[in-house]
Amino acid sequence: MKLLVTEREDAVPASVRSDLEHIFRAAYPRVVGVAARVLGSRDEAEDVAQETFLSFSRTDVPAGEAIGWLCVAAAHTALNHLRSGRRRASREEAARDPRVAVSPDVADAVVARDEHRRVRAALSRLPRKQAVALVLRHSGLSYAEVAAALDLSPGSVGTTVRRAESALREELNRHASSR
Repeated sequence: MKLLVTEREDAVPASVRSDLEHIFRAAYPRVVGVAARVLGSRDEAEDVAQETFLSFSRTDVPAGEAIGWLCVAAAHTALNHLRSGRRRASREEAARDPRVAVSPDVADAVVARDEHRRVRAALSRLPRKQAVALVLRHSGLSYAEVAAALDLSPGSVGTTVRRAESALREELNRHASSR
């Protein structure tokens, strides 16, 4: 009996990029690092990295441009997760019981976590290009790498990052005063 195999629309393509494993091994830590800077969670960052590499596997991006493409894609995907996570965070906040006593060490951790959450929320409200430039630069990419990844001139990266930092501070101040 002969088996007939048909292609499904959602099936993985028969050919995988021949350079995928090499690029994955070289870029994975950096891609996770970019996503973790945005999300503040290694587990969530690894999920984002998985999505990012899956998307990359379907592209014909040249290997020489892979790191930049992957870092930008990770930042965009992480920002999308962050924006959708705000709804989850507000539900979790509402579910907390304020009558539970908190020890000083736990209180410090809660304050730090709240501050990180505020920064991430403010980051998610920035214009996309500014947020990505800020995340990439603070994830260790050089000005040249950020410029290549975002299709900017190398001379404008510093200005873009400074404007993003300023916008982030303004966003944090705006929401701090409305509390």
